[in-house]
Amino acid sequence: MDMKSLKICAAAALSAAFILVCQPWARAADKAEAAKPQQTEKAAKAELQSDSEYVIGTDDILEISVWKNPDLSKVVTVRPDGMVTLPLIGDLRAAGTTPSALRDRIVERLKEYQETAVASVIVQEVRSYKIFVLGEVLNPGTYVMTRRTTVLQAVALAGGFNPFASRDLVLVRERPDKSGKPEKISISFDDIVDEGEKADKNLILRPGDTIFAP
Repeated sequence: MDMKSLKICAAAALSAAFILVCQPWARAADKAEAAKPQQTEKAAKAELQSDSEYVIGTDDILEISVWKNPDLSKVVTVRPDGMVTLPLIGDLRAAGTTPSALRDRIVERLKEYQETAVASVIVQEVRSYKIFVLGEVLNPGTYVMTRRTTVLQAVALAGGFNPFASRDLVLVRERPDKSGKPEKISISFDDIVDEGEKADKNLILRPGDTIFAP
């Protein structure tokens, strides 16, 4: 075999070795890349659900566990009237309370039937964090959020403004006690993106908030 043939064989062997070494790494990289969106979504849900001030809302799915009592442990959906139904206890208001407050109420009710009771409440799935973006945006509609969302992020989710939109927004927000007319907050879009503004006008939205772009 002449020198030229030896060089060709050596180059082929190196290429094959390179492919064998890189293939496992490439497969691992592909798997990691494919898992990123799922991990990001899970992290976002965990961030919202682990918030100690998270307030349970209608349509949220709760996992309620009673220690050593599987018959009382249930996965329930918060009804439109804000109630959940549990064996032995019956109807219990869940909407408007935090998971820890609901847990304490369950334990208190169970003590009517047994001396000691240990329970836990986990928000398995957030479905109540709904916001509404209406008016002169490209994609008006209802959006179910899995993480804290600001006014600017909501406008971006709706595709941004259309050519006829004003740059002044109106945020309509129900009062916490549900009494009286909803609160209307005027927000200038320019103030949100202006770094020189002293006050942060990019408010964090609450469940049920409506953004209107006139």
